[in-house]
Amino acid sequence: MKKLPTLIIIGTAMLTTAHAHAAQITFTAVIAQIPTQVKTGFQYGLGILFMVGFIWGVINIWGGADRLKKGDADGKMGIVSGIIIAGAAAIMAALFYIFGMSGGALTPQF
Repeated sequence: MKKLPTLIIIGTAMLTTAHAHAAQITFTAVIAQIPTQVKTGFQYGLGILFMVGFIWGVINIWGGADRLKKGDADGKMGIVSGIIIAGAAAIMAALFYIFGMSGGALTPQF
């Protein structure tokens, strides 16, 4: 009798795995049907986001340099955070390319 619950659990796990695989295939098919206007809209939104992020990063760099000049030790972190914020687009594009997912990256438009 102890074998019966184990078989039920294994059967349930197999059904759940098959259902998850079917859901993944359906989700991929839905993504492929997205119109190009939606992709273009995301690209324009991404472009605006990157412009604002670049300006914000440059302001953080300037603020960090000013704090460093006044003797505040936290100025270095302001400079580093500004570089990361301003270069986020290039950093993410490089990571997508390194891991072989360059086809999934959207190109920002302005």
